[in-house]
Amino acid sequence: MGWEDQSVERFGRDAALPNEMQGRWADMDDPSCELIIQGGEVICFGQSVRYDYKLIGTDDGALTVSLKVDDEALEDTFQRSNITELVVTPEGDFHAYNVKFASQFERVRSRPDGS
Repeated sequence: MGWEDQSVERFGRDAALPNEMQGRWADMDDPSCELIIQGGEVICFGQSVRYDYKLIGTDDGALTVSLKVDDEALEDTFQRSNITELVVTPEGDFHAYNVKFASQFERVRSRPDGS
């Protein structure tokens, strides 16, 4: 993979994540576990991810978001306590992971009653 296959930009917390990631998602292995992306906010398993900035880019056709903190002393704890990477593959699969786990998510469709 060459550098020409990658592009990354830094954005603050308030900047929205890509449209492809917006919405409500359920873990494919455990649908009760949800990931919600609303603007720049990321809520995973009922907890808001407290990050300082994000790197948004592409890598071999995949859309990637890396959530980061400014304080290097907190980086290890942050990496182990939160999802830190979000990826939409060229095939449209949505994955979230950190150093301890990885999950694939599918979009939650609203029911006819709107819930």
